[in-house]
Amino acid sequence: MYRALTLHDVIVAGIAVAVGVTAGLLLRATLRWLGERASRTRWGGDDVIVDALRTLVPWAAVAAGAAAAAAALPLTPTTGHTVNVALTALLILAGTLTAARVIAGLVRSVAQSRSGVAGSATIFVNITRVVVLAMGFLVVLQTLGVSIAPLLTALGVGGLAVALALQDTLANLFAGVHILAAKTVQPGDYIRLSSGEEGYVVDINWRNTVVRNLSNNLVIIPNAQLAGTNMTNFSQPEQQLSIMVQVGVGYDSDLEHVERVTTEVVEAVMSEITGAVPDHEPAVRFHTFGDSRIGFTVILGVGEFSDQYRIKHEFIKRLHQRYRAEGIRVPAPKRTVTVQQGEAQEEPPVPTAFPHQREASEPVR
Repeated sequence: MYRALTLHDVIVAGIAVAVGVTAGLLLRATLRWLGERASRTRWGGDDVIVDALRTLVPWAAVAAGAAAAAAALPLTPTTGHTVNVALTALLILAGTLTAARVIAGLVRSVAQSRSGVAGSATIFVNITRVVVLAMGFLVVLQTLGVSIAPLLTALGVGGLAVALALQDTLANLFAGVHILAAKTVQPGDYIRLSSGEEGYVVDINWRNTVVRNLSNNLVIIPNAQLAGTNMTNFSQPEQQLSIMVQVGVGYDSDLEHVERVTTEVVEAVMSEITGAVPDHEPAVRFHTFGDSRIGFTVILGVGEFSDQYRIKHEFIKRLHQRYRAEGIRVPAPKRTVTVQQGEAQEEPPVPTAFPHQREASEPVR
């Protein structure tokens, strides 16, 4: 015999539920305060953990209050068992969601810290979240008394059909995992494909790789195509790189003077322009006797790929200004053309100390 429900039982159960709800609200406020403190630390993992606990802990307090209320009421064994199973399933569900948020957040935090650039490899985040949620769902079914053995068998048989139907999708998925595991490409790297696409890698998800080019447009590249093409990664093994600028001066120039002036300009650009490498050693290398000039290469150091345009811009401006001040001539290619009886004929070159040089004159007859 079970005793009848009394007013005292209702009051005790109501108090238990109220205490559980109140405890949940207080714990949520406490965790909010902890979240503000965690945001001031350098490590991003504590932010993820505190934010996830703000969901789990209040629900756990409410479930505990409901369990205490159920214990205070004169329930039948069947009803009590049902209530306990429901509360247990609720806690498992809340714990699963919390675990998925925590683990996915930690994976995202690690991906962002390794890339060093805003944007994350969401393929690992999504895979982690799906695996945790699937395991939690199976545990909830088992708790509710649903046998998961037939479900696992059906999933195993159906997985073969799904794999055949989604060959391209799975190829992109495994190609993305392979790219990230091999560390050939990371979010934030600047890449250029043999097909011509280039830009910064924004994200690598389960299907494709998102690349933002310098015009701020997004290029979507399937992971399988990215893994199977020739690619240049300008951020590996390090972001710093060297660029070459071609310059030429006249044959009458003092090459020692030219080298000294050019080196001074390189040193000034490397130390004053944002994105340059201050400790870069200036390099000037003469290499060609051209038709009208002596050609040489200037090697500059830049911090990362997109900095090269600003560095070249400033270097050419400053070099041109300095050459003008020093009287160093940068000649344009010239030819002597003689016009006779309506026909244009090219005169033989005027002998000089350098056989490739031409005199600059254009007589018209």
